[in-house]
Amino acid sequence: MSEFVVVDGVTKVYQEGMTGALDGVSLTIDRGEFVAVMGPSGSGKSTLLNLIAGLDRSTSGSITVGGTDIGGLGEAALARFRRDHVGLIFQFFYLLPNLTALENVLIPAQLRGRRAAGRARDLLERLGIGEVANRYPARLSGGQQQRVAIARALINQPALLLADEPTGALDTRSGEQVMDLLSLLHRDGQTVVFVTHDARLATRYAARVISVMDGRIVDDADPATRRRGFAEVCR
Repeated sequence: MSEFVVVDGVTKVYQEGMTGALDGVSLTIDRGEFVAVMGPSGSGKSTLLNLIAGLDRSTSGSITVGGTDIGGLGEAALARFRRDHVGLIFQFFYLLPNLTALENVLIPAQLRGRRAAGRARDLLERLGIGEVANRYPARLSGGQQQRVAIARALINQPALLLADEPTGALDTRSGEQVMDLLSLLHRDGQTVVFVTHDARLATRYAARVISVMDGRIVDDADPATRRRGFAEVCR
């Protein structure tokens, strides 16, 4: 594996004089890794994901994705970088209600000036919801809507897939199905980073779990190491 995401001494402060959302965070994610970022509400985990995605800018430090220092990009260049290289999945789907599932999936490709209806249909089929291509979001279950959102995130074949609480709005069964899909994508070589507050999901699915607390990384280990350490403490 090779270094793909490099976060170096990143701090994020939203209001001068107040405690930062992130406090000198450094980490490296290799190409092809499946990483969970875990922590309670307000710990800084979503802020970290947003900074890696280029949705927000750090107060200090640097973030490099695929060799590109995204902090050095202007707004237009950053938007193009995000469009072309990063797939984003959110907790609440953010599907446009007046567009069909297929049309929602196609939005990023259209912004790039590409015709990708065939790929969009293939993605929906691969995600097990090919039959809903012409339905509007209001006629889809939560699990189906999240799969549409995953297809939309993948339409431009991004090198990096970022998911912020992707199961947070789903029931247990639908959430596990979504995580199973992310696991399949990872096995195909996709780099996946997902944020969760659910330790069960993190240790079950991720190959590496990064724990964030009060804006700092407090643990960074593979789940097997984490389980061994917990067992030793319980002896």
